[in-house]
Amino acid sequence: MANRSAGVAAESVGARTVGLVARTRRPCGVYRPFMASTMYERVGGEAFFKSLVDRFYAGVASDPVLRPLYPQDLDGPNEHLRLFLIQYWGGPRTYDESRGHPRLRMRHAPFAIGLAERDAWLHLMLSSLAEAGLDAQDEAEMAEYFRATATQLINQMGRPPR
Repeated sequence: MANRSAGVAAESVGARTVGLVARTRRPCGVYRPFMASTMYERVGGEAFFKSLVDRFYAGVASDPVLRPLYPQDLDGPNEHLRLFLIQYWGGPRTYDESRGHPRLRMRHAPFAIGLAERDAWLHLMLSSLAEAGLDAQDEAEMAEYFRATATQLINQMGRPPR
């Protein structure tokens, strides 16, 4: 849906126009001047997300907290995360077409995710993101999304360890 004000069109979730400058608000609360490009386009498309997710899963493979949560073969989870991030950040909707609505909390419900798991996941993802060499504003926007989403997926708060 497009907002029109003073002849400036803004198409984004939460887009709003201020004076003659359109600004977009990402769900994570980061504002930036409206750009015709998406994060997906700005960071280099699928190649960026493949590299990011490959670095992340290289860390998962040897992480003592996260490795037990994943299947032996990490190819499936790698593909799912890559396709999800591509879609979320404005790329092709292949994830929805192949797996349906993301339903992140439902898909992660079978896994015990507490603070330790969230912190380990976030450490690996933010380290992988830092290695990407993004523009500071794009890196901050992605990092804020990862922090918020990882925290949302905690489902073991206050329960005794198993």
